[in-house]
Amino acid sequence: MNLIQNYLTESGCYKTGRTISVKGLMIHSVGCPQPKASAFMKNWNRVDANACVHAIIEPDGDVYQLLPWEHRGWHCGGDANNTHIGVEMTEPATIKYMGGALWTEIGDGENTKTHVLATYKYAVELFAHLCKQFHLDPLADGVVISHSEGCRRGIASNHGDVEHLWSKFGLTMAQFRKDIKVAMEGSTAEDSLTAIMGKAVATAEQMQSYLKKKNPSVAQSVLEMIPLYLSEGEAEGVRGDIAFAQSCLETGNFTFSGSAVTLSQNNFCGLGVTQKGKAGLSFDTPQLGIRVQVQHLKAYASTDALVNERIDPRFRYVTKGCAPYVEWLGQEENPQGKGWAMGEKYGEKILSILQAVTEEGKVQFMESLTLSAPYMVRVSIPDLNIRKGPGTGYAKIGKFTGVGVFTIVEEADGKGAAKWGLLKAYGEKRNGWISLDFTARI
Repeated sequence: MNLIQNYLTESGCYKTGRTISVKGLMIHSVGCPQPKASAFMKNWNRVDANACVHAIIEPDGDVYQLLPWEHRGWHCGGDANNTHIGVEMTEPATIKYMGGALWTEIGDGENTKTHVLATYKYAVELFAHLCKQFHLDPLADGVVISHSEGCRRGIASNHGDVEHLWSKFGLTMAQFRKDIKVAMEGSTAEDSLTAIMGKAVATAEQMQSYLKKKNPSVAQSVLEMIPLYLSEGEAEGVRGDIAFAQSCLETGNFTFSGSAVTLSQNNFCGLGVTQKGKAGLSFDTPQLGIRVQVQHLKAYASTDALVNERIDPRFRYVTKGCAPYVEWLGQEENPQGKGWAMGEKYGEKILSILQAVTEEGKVQFMESLTLSAPYMVRVSIPDLNIRKGPGTGYAKIGKFTGVGVFTIVEEADGKGAAKWGLLKAYGEKRNGWISLDFTARI
């Protein structure tokens, strides 16, 4: 499996910025004879697209990650969007759909079989990786399911995949779950570690919100420089949110209390403090200080050459690529004993801050949902359930909204969605609610 991170940043799904607590994984099959992921990626990478999955698998082993794993996807038309990562498999060009989930071969039958078996193989590998990352048991009830199984559970729309394609080749969901478990037992511990190289998950707004709560008297100049973590990190392929979390650890959330450096030094990672009592290095501007920090992180995380001109004065002292994971930045935990800092569980402390930054982003998003009613929304999916109350704990009334424009007269919190809206047509008895996660306010 070759996992390629290619976030669809122009999609409406990505732009919502909504996150989930991952409880399971859902496997899909694209439902048309198209073996190339690029065709779907182009279609989904639009603001008005009404679908987007977390990843899509090609038969050559290329797996494109289209959303951050904990981002809320639009992949199943039901409540599983709030709990499950959605993964699509491409389908062979040598089939033809006859209606619904019925299909027939129109070309080389061997090609069809090869494609299906290959995507199955790489799906097993990907799901094993994700189960380890999110500490999921693939054999537990409801953890690894297909779209059709989700439909039977009432948490996904009415689709027949993936069994409609797998069954001809003797593949089943039961075997899929078993194969994932076997793959997990044969994988390495590194699969669950946090790579320093990659795209940031947290936004500048999330980092600023976190810092203002941790340090209410933080200097405005610090808040204004935070986007530099993302731009400098992006330039070198380093996760800028990890660099920010490290700076929070090293500077006491920019209070500089007990720190070996001061704000005026523009050194936000303790660079040059090689022993107790030694003064850290100084840099002319905040941008240069952050660039040096990013370059130093890249030295630990990768053997790749720098993109920008090297300005890190201690770059040459690092054994390149010795700490590709945050967890290995502490010398105590590094397999080679060559981490950034000597303090015990240094990497874990950075990750704890990073998690808090991400959680702060969720709170910030929820606080932004104080919308006044009535107002109008557009629904772009045909099978949005109407429920008797605001939450998945309330029964469905047996009807869908369909695609169209609707008036919301009241909002409420409830299980299964960030917000629920009461439809005007049901306003008198207050017995017709929809998840606003599937709507766009007009």
